[in-house]
Amino acid sequence: MSRIHPTAIVDPAARIAADAEIGPWCHVGPDVTLHAGVQLVSSVIVDGVTEIGAGTIVHPFSVLGGPPQHGGYKGEPTRLEIGENNLIREGSTFNRGTVQGGGVTTVGSSCMFMTGAHVGHDAVVGNQVTFANNATLGGHVVIGDNVFLGGLCAIHQHGRVGRGAMVGGLAAVTRDVIPFGSVWGNHARLHGLNMVGLKRRGFDRTRIKQMLAFYRDLFEGEGTFAERLDRAEAESRDLAEAAEIVAFIRDGGSRPLCLPET
Repeated sequence: MSRIHPTAIVDPAARIAADAEIGPWCHVGPDVTLHAGVQLVSSVIVDGVTEIGAGTIVHPFSVLGGPPQHGGYKGEPTRLEIGENNLIREGSTFNRGTVQGGGVTTVGSSCMFMTGAHVGHDAVVGNQVTFANNATLGGHVVIGDNVFLGGLCAIHQHGRVGRGAMVGGLAAVTRDVIPFGSVWGNHARLHGLNMVGLKRRGFDRTRIKQMLAFYRDLFEGEGTFAERLDRAEAESRDLAEAAEIVAFIRDGGSRPLCLPET
Protein backbone atom coordinates (compact mmCIF):
# COMPACT_ATOMS: atom_id res chain seq x y z
CA MET A 1 0.00 0.00 0.00
CA SER A 2 1.23 3.53 -0.83
CA ARG A 3 2.81 5.44 2.03
CA ILE A 4 0.93 8.75 2.21
CA HIS A 5 1.63 11.15 5.05
CA PRO A 6 -1.54 12.21 6.90
CA THR A 7 -0.91 15.89 6.08
CA ALA A 8 -0.76 15.22 2.32
CA ILE A 9 -3.81 16.01 0.16
CA VAL A 10 -4.23 13.31 -2.48
CA ASP A 11 -7.31 13.24 -4.69
CA PRO A 12 -9.00 9.82 -4.55
CA ALA A 13 -9.01 9.68 -8.36
CA ALA A 14 -5.23 9.91 -8.62
CA ARG A 15 -3.47 6.71 -9.71
CA ILE A 16 -0.79 5.95 -7.15
CA ALA A 17 1.48 2.88 -7.30
CA ALA A 18 1.44 0.62 -4.29
CA ASP A 19 5.00 1.48 -3.27
CA ALA A 20 4.95 5.20 -4.05
CA GLU A 21 5.71 7.59 -1.18
CA ILE A 22 3.96 10.94 -0.66
CA GLY A 23 5.48 12.99 2.13
CA PRO A 24 4.19 15.77 4.38
CA TRP A 25 2.20 18.66 2.94
CA CYS A 26 2.17 17.37 -0.64
CA HIS A 27 -0.78 17.97 -2.97
CA VAL A 28 -1.64 15.48 -5.74
CA GLY A 29 -4.44 16.23 -8.19
CA PRO A 30 -7.08 13.89 -9.63
CA ASP A 31 -5.46 13.38 -13.04
CA VAL A 32 -2.01 12.46 -11.71
CA THR A 33 -0.30 9.08 -12.18
CA LEU A 34 2.64 8.13 -9.94
CA HIS A 35 4.41 4.93 -10.97
CA ALA A 36 6.32 2.43 -8.86
CA GLY A 37 8.86 3.84 -6.44
CA VAL A 38 8.04 7.50 -7.04
CA GLN A 39 8.88 9.59 -4.00
CA LEU A 40 7.48 13.05 -3.27
CA VAL A 41 9.68 14.09 -0.36
CA SER A 42 7.49 16.88 1.08
CA SER A 43 5.63 20.05 0.07
CA VAL A 44 5.44 18.97 -3.58
CA ILE A 45 2.51 19.92 -5.86
CA VAL A 46 1.66 17.61 -8.76
CA ASP A 47 -1.29 18.86 -10.77
CA GLY A 48 -3.01 18.59 -14.14
CA VAL A 49 -2.77 15.52 -16.36
CA THR A 50 0.70 14.52 -15.16
CA GLU A 51 2.46 11.17 -15.24
CA ILE A 52 5.68 10.55 -13.29
CA GLY A 53 7.74 7.48 -14.19
CA ALA A 54 9.06 4.82 -11.85
CA GLY A 55 11.82 5.68 -9.41
CA THR A 56 11.65 9.45 -9.82
CA ILE A 57 12.33 11.47 -6.65
CA VAL A 58 10.89 14.98 -6.25
CA HIS A 59 12.18 17.33 -3.56
CA PRO A 60 10.31 20.05 -1.64
CA PHE A 61 8.57 23.04 -3.21
CA SER A 62 8.62 21.66 -6.73
CA VAL A 63 5.49 22.18 -8.84
CA LEU A 64 4.97 19.64 -11.62
CA GLY A 65 2.12 19.90 -14.11
CA GLY A 66 1.18 23.48 -13.43
CA PRO A 67 -0.60 25.36 -16.23
CA PRO A 68 1.55 26.70 -19.06
CA GLN A 69 2.74 30.29 -18.83
CA HIS A 70 1.14 31.15 -22.15
CA GLY A 71 -1.34 33.93 -22.90
CA GLY A 72 -3.38 31.70 -25.19
CA TYR A 73 -3.98 28.94 -22.65
CA LYS A 74 -7.69 28.59 -21.86
CA GLY A 75 -7.66 25.70 -19.41
CA GLU A 76 -7.49 22.84 -21.94
CA PRO A 77 -6.57 19.39 -20.52
CA THR A 78 -2.96 19.31 -21.72
CA ARG A 79 -0.30 17.00 -20.25
CA LEU A 80 3.10 16.58 -18.64
CA GLU A 81 4.91 13.26 -19.05
CA ILE A 82 8.02 12.56 -16.95
CA GLY A 83 10.15 9.43 -17.43
CA GLU A 84 11.85 7.11 -14.97
CA ASN A 85 14.60 7.54 -12.39
CA ASN A 86 14.79 11.31 -12.48
CA LEU A 87 16.06 13.41 -9.59
CA ILE A 88 14.14 16.68 -9.28
CA ARG A 89 15.55 18.97 -6.62
CA GLU A 90 13.99 21.80 -4.64
CA GLY A 91 11.84 24.44 -6.28
CA SER A 92 11.78 23.01 -9.80
CA THR A 93 8.81 23.80 -12.04
CA PHE A 94 7.63 21.79 -15.05
CA ASN A 95 4.65 23.21 -16.98
CA ARG A 96 2.25 21.10 -19.00
CA GLY A 97 1.74 21.72 -22.73
CA THR A 98 -0.52 23.93 -24.79
CA VAL A 99 -2.98 23.06 -27.53
CA GLN A 100 -0.97 25.28 -29.87
CA GLY A 101 2.19 23.28 -29.17
CA GLY A 102 0.83 19.75 -29.39
CA GLY A 103 -0.56 19.49 -25.88
CA VAL A 104 2.28 17.76 -24.04
CA THR A 105 5.53 18.58 -22.27
CA THR A 106 7.87 15.59 -22.24
CA VAL A 107 10.81 14.81 -19.95
CA GLY A 108 12.95 11.71 -20.48
CA SER A 109 14.60 9.37 -17.97
CA SER A 110 17.66 9.45 -15.71
CA CYS A 111 17.86 13.25 -15.69
CA MET A 112 19.02 15.48 -12.86
CA PHE A 113 17.28 18.79 -12.26
CA MET A 114 19.07 20.89 -9.65
CA THR A 115 17.42 23.57 -7.53
CA GLY A 116 15.10 25.94 -9.38
CA ALA A 117 15.18 24.24 -12.79
CA HIS A 118 12.33 25.20 -15.12
CA VAL A 119 10.88 23.24 -18.06
CA GLY A 120 8.53 25.41 -20.11
CA HIS A 121 5.35 24.36 -21.88
CA ASP A 122 5.61 21.94 -24.83
CA ALA A 123 9.32 21.37 -24.23
CA VAL A 124 10.94 18.03 -25.01
CA VAL A 125 13.83 16.96 -22.75
CA GLY A 126 15.84 13.85 -23.63
CA ASN A 127 17.46 11.23 -21.42
CA GLN A 128 20.41 11.72 -19.03
CA VAL A 129 20.16 15.50 -19.18
CA THR A 130 21.56 17.64 -16.35
CA PHE A 131 20.07 21.01 -15.41
CA ALA A 132 22.33 22.91 -13.02
CA ASN A 133 20.74 25.36 -10.58
CA ASN A 134 18.08 27.61 -12.14
CA ALA A 135 18.63 26.45 -15.72
CA THR A 136 15.54 27.52 -17.67
CA LEU A 137 13.79 26.37 -20.84
CA GLY A 138 11.32 28.54 -22.72
CA GLY A 139 8.31 27.02 -24.41
CA HIS A 140 8.69 24.53 -27.27
CA VAL A 141 12.42 23.97 -26.58
CA VAL A 142 13.95 20.61 -27.62
CA ILE A 143 16.89 19.25 -25.59
CA GLY A 144 18.74 16.15 -26.84
CA ASP A 145 20.12 13.28 -24.75
CA ASN A 146 23.21 13.77 -22.55
CA VAL A 147 23.03 17.57 -22.59
CA PHE A 148 24.48 19.61 -19.70
CA LEU A 149 22.83 22.98 -18.97
CA GLY A 150 24.89 25.26 -16.74
CA GLY A 151 23.54 27.22 -13.82
CA LEU A 152 21.30 30.20 -14.58
CA CYS A 153 21.38 29.58 -18.34
CA ALA A 154 18.25 30.23 -20.39
CA ILE A 155 17.22 28.62 -23.67
CA HIS A 156 15.01 30.81 -25.89
CA GLN A 157 11.57 29.51 -26.84
CA HIS A 158 11.55 27.20 -29.88
CA GLY A 159 15.30 26.64 -29.48
CA ARG A 160 17.08 23.32 -29.99
CA VAL A 161 20.12 21.95 -28.14
CA GLY A 162 21.57 18.87 -29.82
CA ARG A 163 22.65 15.63 -28.18
CA GLY A 164 25.76 15.74 -26.03
CA ALA A 165 26.06 19.54 -26.04
CA MET A 166 27.12 21.71 -23.13
CA VAL A 167 25.66 25.13 -22.30
CA GLY A 168 27.75 27.24 -19.96
CA GLY A 169 26.51 28.92 -16.82
CA LEU A 170 24.68 32.25 -17.30
CA ALA A 171 24.46 31.67 -21.06
CA ALA A 172 21.61 33.33 -22.93
CA VAL A 173 20.99 30.88 -25.75
CA THR A 174 18.99 32.49 -28.56
CA ARG A 175 20.23 30.20 -31.36
CA ASP A 176 20.26 26.44 -31.96
CA VAL A 177 23.22 24.52 -30.52
CA ILE A 178 24.74 21.74 -32.64
CA PRO A 179 25.09 18.22 -31.19
CA PHE A 180 28.28 17.90 -29.12
CA GLY A 181 28.80 21.68 -29.22
CA SER A 182 29.94 23.88 -26.34
CA VAL A 183 28.39 27.35 -26.01
CA TRP A 184 28.54 30.15 -23.48
CA GLY A 185 28.14 33.90 -23.19
CA ASN A 186 25.39 36.49 -23.55
CA HIS A 187 24.27 36.07 -26.19
CA ALA A 188 25.81 32.61 -26.36
CA ARG A 189 28.31 31.75 -29.09
CA LEU A 190 29.77 28.41 -30.14
CA HIS A 191 33.19 27.75 -28.61
CA GLY A 192 34.10 24.35 -30.01
CA LEU A 193 33.05 20.84 -29.04
CA ASN A 194 32.05 19.57 -25.60
CA MET A 195 35.36 17.79 -25.02
CA VAL A 196 34.60 16.87 -21.41
CA GLY A 197 31.31 15.27 -22.40
CA LEU A 198 32.90 13.34 -25.28
CA LYS A 199 35.62 11.89 -23.03
CA ARG A 200 33.12 10.98 -20.30
CA ARG A 201 31.07 9.03 -22.84
CA GLY A 202 34.07 7.01 -23.98
CA PHE A 203 35.04 8.67 -27.25
CA ASP A 204 38.61 7.60 -28.01
CA ARG A 205 41.40 9.91 -29.19
CA THR A 206 41.07 8.97 -32.85
CA ARG A 207 37.35 9.65 -32.92
CA ILE A 208 37.76 12.97 -31.14
CA LYS A 209 40.46 14.04 -33.62
CA GLN A 210 38.10 13.19 -36.48
CA MET A 211 35.35 15.27 -34.91
CA LEU A 212 37.70 18.21 -34.34
CA ALA A 213 38.81 18.07 -37.98
CA PHE A 214 35.18 18.04 -39.07
CA TYR A 215 34.42 21.00 -36.79
CA ARG A 216 37.34 23.03 -38.18
CA ASP A 217 36.35 22.28 -41.78
CA LEU A 218 32.75 23.28 -41.09
CA PHE A 219 33.25 26.44 -39.05
CA GLU A 220 36.75 27.65 -39.94
CA GLY A 221 37.30 26.54 -43.54
CA GLU A 222 37.21 28.49 -46.82
CA GLY A 223 34.06 29.44 -48.70
CA THR A 224 30.49 30.12 -47.64
CA PHE A 225 28.89 28.19 -44.81
CA ALA A 226 26.70 26.27 -47.28
CA GLU A 227 29.80 25.26 -49.27
CA ARG A 228 31.66 24.22 -46.13
CA LEU A 229 28.66 22.18 -44.97
CA ASP A 230 28.53 20.30 -48.27
CA ARG A 231 32.28 19.69 -48.23
CA ALA A 232 32.42 18.61 -44.57
CA GLU A 233 29.49 16.26 -45.12
CA ALA A 234 31.14 14.62 -48.12
CA GLU A 235 34.47 14.21 -46.32
CA SER A 236 32.99 12.76 -43.11
CA ARG A 237 30.52 10.18 -44.36
CA ASP A 238 31.99 7.46 -42.13
CA LEU A 239 31.72 9.51 -38.93
CA ALA A 240 28.26 9.07 -37.40
CA GLU A 241 28.56 12.09 -35.12
CA ALA A 242 29.43 14.33 -38.07
CA ALA A 243 26.40 13.03 -39.94
CA GLU A 244 24.28 13.83 -36.86
CA ILE A 245 25.54 17.42 -36.78
CA VAL A 246 24.88 17.85 -40.50
CA ALA A 247 21.37 16.45 -40.14
CA PHE A 248 20.69 18.77 -37.20
CA ILE A 249 21.77 21.79 -39.25
CA ARG A 250 19.89 20.77 -42.38
CA ASP A 251 16.76 20.02 -40.38
CA GLY A 252 16.65 23.67 -39.39
CA GLY A 253 14.17 25.09 -36.92
CA SER A 254 12.59 28.30 -35.75
CA ARG A 255 15.87 29.68 -34.42
CA PRO A 256 19.08 30.48 -36.32
CA LEU A 257 22.22 28.44 -35.71
CA CYS A 258 24.63 29.31 -32.90
CA LEU A 259 27.99 30.02 -34.59
CA PRO A 260 31.52 30.90 -33.41
CA GLU A 261 32.62 34.51 -33.10
CA THR A 262 34.00 35.87 -36.37
